[in-house]
Amino acid sequence: MGIGQFVAGKTGENPPTGPHRPADDPARAHAEAILRAADSAVLAVLDAQGWPMTSRIAVQRDAAGGLWAMLSGLALHTAALRRDPRAALLIDAPTAPDARGIALARARLSLQVEAQELRDPAEDATLRADWLARDPKAAVYARLPDFRLWRLQPRGGLLNAGFGRAYQLGPADLS
Repeated sequence: MGIGQFVAGKTGENPPTGPHRPADDPARAHAEAILRAADSAVLAVLDAQGWPMTSRIAVQRDAAGGLWAMLSGLALHTAALRRDPRAALLIDAPTAPDARGIALARARLSLQVEAQELRDPAEDATLRADWLARDPKAAVYARLPDFRLWRLQPRGGLLNAGFGRAYQLGPADLS
């Protein structure tokens, strides 16, 4: 059973026994802090042959907290999302001062998302202007015609907040 299947599972379903805790307020706040600080993520999709592939992508949140990516129409991951909008993101928390450069010591958020390409020109213009205001260096690619905005709607996830502190998150925990 996948993370999202359990998190968004049926009423009365017993939680699995194992290392993952249900989300609580501190876990939700930690996940929110990771999302708020995120400017990139690792995107996982399935290619045309059904093999997993990953790409590092730029991400941002809009004023309402929605998660967005700006993706090139020429990229293999974009073609994969057009075939199947289900994907996963891995977002690292900023490096903690005491992490000593150990990647696995950093908190991280794994999300199952559904990607949807933005088609509304007015909303695109607003979000693109907001994107550039937060990341002026993105102007290099944001004005190219093949770059489109994609909404990444979380369906579930897992917060690894450190050794022995893993939390399952549902859509409501990530809104």
